[in-house]
Amino acid sequence: MNYINEYKKWINSDYFDRKTREELLNIEHDKKEIEDRFYKNLDFGTGGLRGIIGAGSNRINIYTIRRATLGLANYIIKNNKEQGTDRGVVIAYDSRYMSKEFCEEAAKTLAACGIKSYIFDSLKSTPQLSFAIRYLNCIAGIVITASHNPKEYNGYKVYWSDGGQICPNIAGEIIKEVNLIEDYSKIPTISYEESISLGFINILDEKCDNAFINSVKSQIIRQDIIDEYGSKIKIVYTPLHGTGNIPVRRVLKEVGFTNVTVVKEQEMPDFNFSTVKSPNPEEIEAFNIATEIARKENANIIIGTDPDCDRVGVIVKNKQNEYIALNGNQIGALLVNYIITNNINSINLFKNPTIIKTIVTSQLGAEIARSYGVNCLDTLTGFKFIGEKISEFEKTNNHTFIMGYEESYGYLIGTHARDKDGVVSSLLISEMATYYYSKGMSLYEGLLEIYEKHGYYKESLKSITLKGRDGLNKIKNIMSYFRECNIKEITDVKVKELKDYLNNIDGLPKSDVLKFILEDESWIAIRPSGTEPKIKFYIGCKGNTVEQAENIINNIERYIERAIKTI
Repeated sequence: MNYINEYKKWINSDYFDRKTREELLNIEHDKKEIEDRFYKNLDFGTGGLRGIIGAGSNRINIYTIRRATLGLANYIIKNNKEQGTDRGVVIAYDSRYMSKEFCEEAAKTLAACGIKSYIFDSLKSTPQLSFAIRYLNCIAGIVITASHNPKEYNGYKVYWSDGGQICPNIAGEIIKEVNLIEDYSKIPTISYEESISLGFINILDEKCDNAFINSVKSQIIRQDIIDEYGSKIKIVYTPLHGTGNIPVRRVLKEVGFTNVTVVKEQEMPDFNFSTVKSPNPEEIEAFNIATEIARKENANIIIGTDPDCDRVGVIVKNKQNEYIALNGNQIGALLVNYIITNNINSINLFKNPTIIKTIVTSQLGAEIARSYGVNCLDTLTGFKFIGEKISEFEKTNNHTFIMGYEESYGYLIGTHARDKDGVVSSLLISEMATYYYSKGMSLYEGLLEIYEKHGYYKESLKSITLKGRDGLNKIKNIMSYFRECNIKEITDVKVKELKDYLNNIDGLPKSDVLKFILEDESWIAIRPSGTEPKIKFYIGCKGNTVEQAENIINNIERYIERAIKTI
């Protein structure tokens, strides 16, 4: 794409609104900025769009939203016209800047194509969108969110009729349709008011919300423990200015958790996320205010959800009575252990009970599951692949889904949704903390108990941000180095196996992921992020002691740092 010519089209065309043209005129002397905004179209990847909000073909704005939606509409019409246009598309949006506007633009574009849409009367979480697709029998779903990304970002994720994010086969076809659209001015749209009057846009009432909440509550395992201790355990909760505030607090209250303190400063939606550097529960700084409150109230546990409430972070007390963060692998292992051990009699009656995790997630959960006779399957990174497996299980009836999770703070218990669900996860984490409370233990002590039984597993994630065209090339060079250099040893430990997932291995789709497995069973997985300008190094190991595990991780991290400097 000739970025200068494309830039000129946008500033000279009456199709683009005055605000867009003014924004672009303000950068007319900044060639680097013009290049970054126009050197390509914002990629419609395997899940949809994600990018910086702003004017330009490589930004997310009402025009790139329309383009993506027309591509989706064309795919629906070509492949599912008879039922697709009537079944419609349900759309949700989170608390980010322009989310509501992008939701309405998508609905208007669908309406112009003759496709119904259902939109919520206020912001909603991603798991509620996933649930609503099957509840309403829609052909597809869209959620406007950039999940835990910084405030400058927004996104557009597409879901299919099974309630899960579109997987590569459908995504590839939609991408083809999107890429055929070159002239923005030819994208059809009609007014919001006309779309409603013609019956194409339909506003949802509380029935869908209530059905979702009831489905979440049905996942409770030990209501008896909540009944006895739910008013005693102290929980601090922060929605980090996002969509979790109403559904998480409602679920906790309705099942019997009456001692829940919400972080007032982070309770209400705020697209500037003004109290945090980043609204990401993976980052400990996001919990600073919540931790201060917890100290004052001597809370047992802190729970935080990201803006679209599909990820959950947890802060617990250690043996020194200090508040520390659990990582996603630790939370997942605790949930696997709790769910299986407290439901083992029922699980033993299931056909091939199975947990599902990703290839970059710790082996601890798999070790726990197998020790109780429960299977564990690995998928590629991305919860859409876990959702795809759930649907496969229901069709074949060969496995029973118990739980799915990934290291990046995403968990699903139950099949009401087909994506990670921060609402049900907050509920089960609270229930699990209450279970340990009833035994006079903290969640941290529960984790130590697991380590003592199954081994000292430790993981690390090294994420390197490389922005723009140069950054993209650097990421490609890093992947080529590790793929092609025939590495025999890492930290003086021999490489036992190199798994290259571009080769359709382990029965999984092609993916640009490498995984080195070493002779001491430690491992490194390397992959470019699908949603951010980053390359990620995942590291895992198992030691005989905490110190040994930490030493292995530290040595591998230093190896990666040295290797990157040479590329």
